[in-house]
Amino acid sequence: MKYHIKASTLLLAAVTCVAAAQSAPPSNLFEKSAPPMQLTGKTVARVNGFVLTDRDLLREMYAIFPYARQHNGAFPQAMEPDIRRGALKMIEFEELVYQEALRRKMTVAPARLSQAETSFIHQFHTADQYQAYLTAECQGQRKVLRAKVRRSLLIEDLLKAEVADKSVVSLANARGYYLEHPEKFHTAESFAIQTISTMPAKTDPDQMKAARKRAEEALRQARVTKTYEEFGMLAEKISEDDFRVVMGDHKLVDRAHLPPQILSVADKMQPGQISDIVQVDQVYTIIRLNSHVPAGLRTFPEIKNSLREYLRRQNVERLRGGLNTRLRKTAKIEEL
Repeated sequence: MKYHIKASTLLLAAVTCVAAAQSAPPSNLFEKSAPPMQLTGKTVARVNGFVLTDRDLLREMYAIFPYARQHNGAFPQAMEPDIRRGALKMIEFEELVYQEALRRKMTVAPARLSQAETSFIHQFHTADQYQAYLTAECQGQRKVLRAKVRRSLLIEDLLKAEVADKSVVSLANARGYYLEHPEKFHTAESFAIQTISTMPAKTDPDQMKAARKRAEEALRQARVTKTYEEFGMLAEKISEDDFRVVMGDHKLVDRAHLPPQILSVADKMQPGQISDIVQVDQVYTIIRLNSHVPAGLRTFPEIKNSLREYLRRQNVERLRGGLNTRLRKTAKIEEL
């Protein structure tokens, strides 16, 4: 759950760089960037009279798209309006949840609050960094920080009660869904592959020759790898296609969606094998086959864990959406 994480990290995100979970998105997303937000503390919304500021908004925008921190706080221009809109709705939802927790007279045990506060403070690398945060976000007062931590814990607790605890899917429920919807578990013949690709900047002979040379060097390095992780780390480092940001992993690809050049090679490979260089148009590609899944009905034991998680996420979205609708129905929200 998001708020289980936020209880210890939401506030820290305001002053520390958030590393990408695995790697950054393609840099060409940032070819056109919206100007970084200039924080002034201005009001962006009021929720039942409580003021939310541009600081709250930007913090949530970074939570949605942390890679902006790596680009001096700039968001991709094409994505910025949607990120901003989503962040605004989220901070409004947070405040509604917090106010509902207060209405229900929910409390946080002093020992738990102190533990959470201490855990939060320990995430700062230096005393100066912590003090800078305290000055910028808490008027320099420890009691303000404590109130922020308490707020996050109350949000977490209410969402646990209203969403997380009610979202759990039993094995029996998952099996029932499987039996009622067999059509959802028929799979086409598919290949799970990773790739490392080299692409010429232009299609003239010299550029193609240079790309081929890079591909040959990439193949030499790929042949040394023994595992999914080793190949994936190499893909992140040297591949020139967009899949490099996910360790070159295309996941399962329907046979019908693979280029003929790739398919003819993949058909002859065994899981774990690495291909020679395959040319598709102007792209030179090296393939690692992770699995070859025949067409057919996947068995319940094969998919029970992923199905339970899928159904749980559906429940989370449904319950969160319902809670948001109920809270907004009686709230006064002004967006400025």
